[in-house]
Amino acid sequence: MTDKLLVDSETIDKQVIVFSLGEEEFAADINCVKEIRKMNDQKITTIPKTKDYVAGVVNLRGNIIPVLDLRLRFGMEKNVSQDNRIIVIEAENEVCGVIVDAVKEVLRVAKEEIEVAPDMVAGINKDFLEGVAKVQGRLIVLLNLPKIALANSNGKVAS
Repeated sequence: MTDKLLVDSETIDKQVIVFSLGEEEFAADINCVKEIRKMNDQKITTIPKTKDYVAGVVNLRGNIIPVLDLRLRFGMEKNVSQDNRIIVIEAENEVCGVIVDAVKEVLRVAKEEIEVAPDMVAGINKDFLEGVAKVQGRLIVLLNLPKIALANSNGKVAS
């Protein structure tokens, strides 16, 4: 019975949230996403002497959470627009926000549409990638947002 469950879980479609950084489309597993917030609804307080991609912290219903700028994390230029969103994720029982250019859609991706990512995609460390999805003629890079948030932080969300 255990083998049957394992095989079934490998064939289940993956539900992802698709977002953009520049002209590229990225996605993350919907299960790690707690909510999506408009940037203009949040006052980000900067913290001195943090890494450049740490935008600061926000007060989210009484909880102070760190916010990372994914563009800066990937070495891109900062972009501020009305479409910017903060994707609030949970990473190993820690909550963190990740700034993206725009959230596009929630999409169901079949396992057979996902391929192993090359060693470097758009300058992104392979450890942060879950694959590349080929969906409706589009290539969507699947990211592991919790791993990105926890990278170089000694097990704490991007300090």
